[in-house]
Amino acid sequence: MNNRLEGQMMLFSHQYPGALFTEVTPPQQGKEAKPRRKRNKNGAAATPKKRKLTAEQVSLLEKNFCSEQKLESERKDQIAFELGMDPRQVAVWFQNRRFRWKTKKLEEEYSNLKNVHETTMLQKCHLETRVLKLEEQLLEAKKEIQQLQERDERASSKHLLEAVNPPFPEEFRVEEYDYGDVFYIPETHYINGMEWINLYM
Repeated sequence: MNNRLEGQMMLFSHQYPGALFTEVTPPQQGKEAKPRRKRNKNGAAATPKKRKLTAEQVSLLEKNFCSEQKLESERKDQIAFELGMDPRQVAVWFQNRRFRWKTKKLEEEYSNLKNVHETTMLQKCHLETRVLKLEEQLLEAKKEIQQLQERDERASSKHLLEAVNPPFPEEFRVEEYDYGDVFYIPETHYINGMEWINLYM
């Protein structure tokens, strides 16, 4: 079919040398013509540019996110209609916002746990220092108690010896003379007759 068409065109071109012909290819049945994507300088198909959200859209999205972090399909379509956005764009925005929200919560929880841990460790150091001081004080108290016990034992032993061997009264001491043992009584000491008898008995 193509060879026959080309022969007819060549014959026609010889008959009319000044005429211009363009080859027309008949459209294929069952296939619709698709619009071609624009290509960039590198030859790759260019993707449609992402439309930047306005400040008002971001504010309203944040307001809706505060009330509900996850949207149902109907609610997503409603927000997209109110803001003039694509529902898919709204869904992606909420997904990214949830991720940032969870990340922030984890960072806050980590910071709180870290502060609690540091406070606990500081209290532990203070308690350990206090325990060491109390142990030193307890050791000193035990030493003082031991010293007092030893002092009391020495004093008790001395009193016991004095009770077993009482000292003889100074005014009634016995002096030795050539003529035997004689009681020495000071001149200022008065003794009646009965006491004299008791001294010699």
